[in-house]
Parts: sequence; structure tokens; C-alpha cells
Amino acid sequence: MVTKMRIFIAGVLMAGLWAAGTSQEKPAQDKASSDAHHRDVVEKGDQVMGFSHEKATHHFRLYADGGAIEVEANDSKDSVTRDAIQGHFSHIVQMFAAGDFTAPLLIHSQNPPGSETMKRLRDKIDYRLTTTAKGGRIRITTRNPEALKAVHAFLRFQISDHETGDSPGVTTEEARPAH
Repeated sequence: MVTKMRIFIAGVLMAGLWAAGTSQEKPAQDKASSDAHHRDVVEKGDQVMGFSHEKATHHFRLYADGGAIEVEANDSKDSVTRDAIQGHFSHIVQMFAAGDFTAPLLIHSQNPPGSETMKRLRDKIDYRLTTTAKGGRIRITTRNPEALKAVHAFLRFQISDHETGDSPGVTTEEARPAH
């Protein structure tokens, strides 16, 4: 009985050590895959959006009534990037309002979560563009609970895939950091 128990304990310990050894390898593989995916998102994003990620900063905000997509040129004197952001955002507002989420699909190589619902409920969602001195902001609002859930899923995906570090939680609009 004692020998069987020792064998069982030794087996459990060895399985634990094996799992610990393989779990150290997996994160490195996941990190490499994640890094490659992020580089792909950046490269495709630069092509689809018409401006460099290196010259602009993205933010995605979640609010109780929707959220916002914000992009601004890093250099206040970079009118080329600012104009490209504003042109892209003008186009995106029209596309999203029409239920066309082709641009995010091209950038992320997948339909972002929430986009199919946003497409279906496009008449329940409002997209407003505000230009800023360095770029622009798309404010997304809805009173429809299903659309709101989809908008939040869409924005959380953007935060993750663009690796912006923005909060995935719902905040008040006033808490938004100034640029």
C-alpha cells in the first residue's frame, strides 16, 4: 500500500514537473505568434488606413452609451498624418453607418467580435466624426442594449489587437485622458 502511494505521488510530481516544463515553452511560442500577429495588424493597418502606426497613436474607449475610436498624429506639425487620419475616419464613419466592416476585416484578418451585430443593428447605432488638431475621433452611441454589447465587444477587440493598453472597462467620457 505504501509503495503504491509513493509511486502515485511520484507520478503526480513528475506530471507536474512535465507540465511546468511544457508551460514554459508554450508562452514563448504564444508570444512569438502574438508578436507576428501584431506586426501583421500594424502592416495591414498602415495599408488600409493610409498612415503609419509609428506616426500616430490609437485609443479605443468604452462608455455607457457606446464608445470612441481616437487616432492622433504623434507630431503636432505632421499635417500629412493628421489629414490621412481625418480622411480615413470620414470614410470609416460612412462605411460603419452603412454596416460595412470591410476595413477591420482587412486589418485584422477576421471579423472583429460584435461587427456582425453592429452591421445588423446599424440603424440603432450613431457614428459621429469630430476632427481634432492632430487627427480625429469617432464617437459611437446607441440606446439599444444588444447594439451596445456589440460595440463594447468590437472596441475591446480593437484594444487587444492593436495593443493600445486602453482600459477594456466602461468609463465616463469625462475621464478620458486629454491628448
